[in-house]
Amino acid sequence: MMTTENSSLAAGPAATGNEPAEEAPTFDPKTARNAVFSGTFGTALEWFDFAVYGTLSATLFPALFFADVDADTAILASFATFGAGMAARPLGGIFFGALGDRIGRRNVLMFTLVMMGSASVLIGLLPPASFIGIWAPTLLVILRFLQGFALGGEASGVQVLVTEHAPADKRGMYGGILAVGSPVAQTIASLTLTGLALFLSEETFESWGWRIPFLMGVLLLAVGVWIRRSIEETPAFRESQKRASEKQAQEEPQEKALKVIIKRPGTVIKLVCSWAASAGLFWICVTYAVNYLTSVLGYDNSITFSLLVIANLISIPAAILGGRVSDFIGRKKTFFIGLAMQGTAAASMFPIMNSMNYPLSVAVIALALCGIQTTAAVQAPFFAESLPTRMRYTGSALGMTFAGLIFGAPIPFIAAWIFQHSSQGTTALTAIGVGLVVISVIAAATLPERSKEALHDD
Repeated sequence: MMTTENSSLAAGPAATGNEPAEEAPTFDPKTARNAVFSGTFGTALEWFDFAVYGTLSATLFPALFFADVDADTAILASFATFGAGMAARPLGGIFFGALGDRIGRRNVLMFTLVMMGSASVLIGLLPPASFIGIWAPTLLVILRFLQGFALGGEASGVQVLVTEHAPADKRGMYGGILAVGSPVAQTIASLTLTGLALFLSEETFESWGWRIPFLMGVLLLAVGVWIRRSIEETPAFRESQKRASEKQAQEEPQEKALKVIIKRPGTVIKLVCSWAASAGLFWICVTYAVNYLTSVLGYDNSITFSLLVIANLISIPAAILGGRVSDFIGRKKTFFIGLAMQGTAAASMFPIMNSMNYPLSVAVIALALCGIQTTAAVQAPFFAESLPTRMRYTGSALGMTFAGLIFGAPIPFIAAWIFQHSSQGTTALTAIGVGLVVISVIAAATLPERSKEALHDD
């Protein structure tokens, strides 16, 4: 009989006295390492693109693609295109999630990686509005939509792939390693932008320098595809397909992934709300805070970029530590630790930044990112353990992408509007941040704790 250390999931519900127990799929350490390496690289590519775009949407893109409107409207329009990518993610999550639950995780993830990287490269080739007029923002929105559509399947898919390949007692650690891709990518993105801002003149950077990070996607995409080709399908999915074939042979009705999701709306809603704080505060930190520090407080772009680099570097250990700790004390307790850090940061971020104290500003943003990375490390196994195999990809994708759409995408736009129309902008945004943490705490408290169990397929 296999222990949980040697299996990635239980093959199904506990056997009764009238039916034989099913053999659990075996765990292959080499395959698991390949999966987490591939997943981390894909996550890094994903967040590199989003970090670069998020930063530029707050600084350069308003003038580059929306030069025909006033400065305030340009900022709102630029953040709206940023939100277009987030709006597309649930659609991609539904489409690729259902597809991944039907034909397999690996095949779908190869396609999403290519689609995501291609959209990024095309953004880097896009002419400005001064050259092609209204087509520039139009094409930008289309490419952002396609990029977000691919990310809707990629982000949750790699989490499911890694979690289903991981041994039961190390799912948190594998999730933590996967989460490292985000701060590492954001650090590289910030360093890239900082270097370009330092070594290129402002005119050169605005002319073609900003394109370099996007065009780097060609190399990253080639490496990512080469790595992902070596990944095998997960034991959990193979076993689920085997049981589905047996049911089909016995002419038993098969439930489609989306129909099962409809039957479990409560679980999906809880997953969405549990990720509200991480989705919203992340964009407050890495997108609107950049605009606030430069436009309102007068920091130089290079100083702002360096602040994000330091904060992201500090948050990297939090991802690995948070994931591993959850293997010992459980997902919920670790998730709450991350939310506590986020709540503290949300309540104090703007007062500290307004003090113009650079070290403290770094510290409070680092605290927020450490909290986010702690919950990110736990999120992959926490979501996966809440769902059966046949709907895991779809359910995880819906939870993560709808949280981004509802609680993340509107944040930069709402923040810009608040600061343009109210003298109490920092107070309002602080209240929003704290409110998101409260929502996540309540939702996470109602999710099941299954960190000590094998993945189920009930």
